[in-house]
Amino acid sequence: MTSIHLGKGEQDVHLLSKYGNRHGLIAGATGTGKSVSLMVLAEGFSRMGVPVFLADVKGDLAGLSQAAAAPGEKLQARIAKLGLGDWKPEANPVVFWDIYGQKGHPVRTTISEMGPNLLTRLLELNEVQEGVLQVAFRVADDEGLLLLDLDDLRAMLTFVSENAKEISAKYGLVSPQSIAAIQRALLQLENDGGDRFFGEPALDLADFMRQDMAGRGIINVLAAEQLILKPRVYSSFLLWMLSELFENLPEVGDLDRPKLVFFFDEAHLLFDDAPQQLQQRVEQVVRLIRSKGVGIYFCSQLPDDVPPVVLGQLGNRIQHALRAFTPRDQKAVKTAAETFPPNPRIDVVETITQLGVGEALVTTLQEGGVPLPVERTLIVPPHCRIGAITDEERATQRNRSPVGAKYDSPMNRDSAFEQLNRLQEEAAAAAQAPAGASAPADAEPTWGARFKEFLFGTKRRQGAIEQVAKSAMRTAGTRMTNQILRGILGGVSGGSRRRR
Repeated sequence: MTSIHLGKGEQDVHLLSKYGNRHGLIAGATGTGKSVSLMVLAEGFSRMGVPVFLADVKGDLAGLSQAAAAPGEKLQARIAKLGLGDWKPEANPVVFWDIYGQKGHPVRTTISEMGPNLLTRLLELNEVQEGVLQVAFRVADDEGLLLLDLDDLRAMLTFVSENAKEISAKYGLVSPQSIAAIQRALLQLENDGGDRFFGEPALDLADFMRQDMAGRGIINVLAAEQLILKPRVYSSFLLWMLSELFENLPEVGDLDRPKLVFFFDEAHLLFDDAPQQLQQRVEQVVRLIRSKGVGIYFCSQLPDDVPPVVLGQLGNRIQHALRAFTPRDQKAVKTAAETFPPNPRIDVVETITQLGVGEALVTTLQEGGVPLPVERTLIVPPHCRIGAITDEERATQRNRSPVGAKYDSPMNRDSAFEQLNRLQEEAAAAAQAPAGASAPADAEPTWGARFKEFLFGTKRRQGAIEQVAKSAMRTAGTRMTNQILRGILGGVSGGSRRRR
């Protein structure tokens, strides 16, 4: 299959597979058919063999996993009008995910992999507090301390607070007030359920890029009905995913079809209140990730929810009806009209407000990358169910999943929390030792002694660094380096990153 049949206007409208990574936009007022258009695209990419990721913020996209019911009279009339003689109900290969682990497999990452920049947004920290968080990460990186979950980050912040004078002299000023503010923000995040996002086993994005036995791309559906109530957690999670894709996928140039298509519903949450630096990095990722074979499709009510720089990168657009009831609505209509390639037979400004449910103004890139003049299009019906599924249907689908055994059981490795606790225990044991007692001359220094030697400096500092790194590797059971490099959105360090 080389194209997705989107619908019919004066001519049939298709999205060519080789331009599927040129990104896109699905916009329109509530109830105008955005979800159906998204399902048509997701099904089409899946039939091409392209894996898909999407967030289900209302619960209705779960219907992708079930075949549609037998067509009624209205649907039959639509099928006939569109000339879909081969249309038949059909389910899609779907894997359900859920940060909270209730409606799908748990999705987790580690504190280290998310990095200080996205954590700053997630915790709503100010610049001073962000600086302190950066210091805590730098100390952990220099020491090879694993920051996996919130317990690890809390332990690291406590250590920084207790050694603020020495750490401030080495890395920059840290204040107890800022650390206390970060700790309070972590408590609020935990109350919101965000703590379930951090830990192991961490998500391997290769599990998002699977095909079923028939060669169809797996549609990964993130249950987000609860997650969307915490907009910062929702947007930070999706930003982290974009960062992971950008950092880990190789350059592939122009392929005959994308390697993955990523749908970002409620796109305005990505850009609302985002600091300028973060927004610039998002724009950079959107611009460059195309060459890694990833297509990003933003879904939102108004086209101006997406910044103009990003909007200019979106070559495929499906615009459902807008209602010009307010000044902002009227401005949005004009903005949408200005972004479409002109068609002399269509008054775009007038047509946008007159579209019926299931109709849209569509433009896609055609041969040579030339945009199709905007077409008033009747969107084809998806082959799957339009609407929610039952708990029993969801459970059946989850039990069939090929990745459930990998993610459904959490694990807790030896990490910063345990290592820093041992440091305290060693210090307490040393304080209780008899006066004048000393360790044997050939005894290996304790982990805590090596840690303090590195932190506070000695003439054998380089040796201490090596000793600490070796100890951390033995304890954690994994290969570590002195500094963990994070993604372009996750932290200050760039470059490619290892996967455990």
